[in-house]
Amino acid sequence: MITIRPESISERDNYKFLIGSVIPRPIAFITSINSEGVVNGAPFSYFNIVSSNPPLLSVSIQRRNGEKKDTLRNIEQQQSFVLHIADDGYIDKLNQTAAQLPPNQSEIALTNLTLIPSETIATPAISEAKVRYECTVQQIVDLPNSELIIANITCYHIDDELYANGRINAAKLNPISRLAGNDYAHLGETFTLERPQ
Repeated sequence: MITIRPESISERDNYKFLIGSVIPRPIAFITSINSEGVVNGAPFSYFNIVSSNPPLLSVSIQRRNGEKKDTLRNIEQQQSFVLHIADDGYIDKLNQTAAQLPPNQSEIALTNLTLIPSETIATPAISEAKVRYECTVQQIVDLPNSELIIANITCYHIDDELYANGRINAAKLNPISRLAGNDYAHLGETFTLERPQ
């Protein structure tokens, strides 16, 4: 087994080890809005659940060359955003939103994704996602080269075809996850293990 101390390698090598081994990672497609009303859309795979009581999510947004990304600045200003679960139905358009655009240009307009209003916050959502969460900021933690956002879910939106008896059908959701480089994955084969009593 190879043993490497993180401080002995470059940031890029640390990045490659992490994204190559912490897999698959769910993808959050986030819409946010700036003070001029421009809607930003961007994917993030440093994302997960924090708590179910209350329902909290986490998203880490790394800085680019030391500068905060548009999504983070918008979230800091508005204290809200919409988090969509990436699924197979709109993954190609989602990928297009990863392009680096100036703050006054919307990635949503570039991809022809369909904006719709939210119920509990001013930030609009996209209709193509089968699952989305309206979120408000609980806390933003400043880290050395990123910010960790802890978000309250204020409203769930779940496509009718996915929902039955209080549960979501994962196969019908057909989520897309992030691997390393340009690689992604579908849900794939699943199995069941009973927890020990």
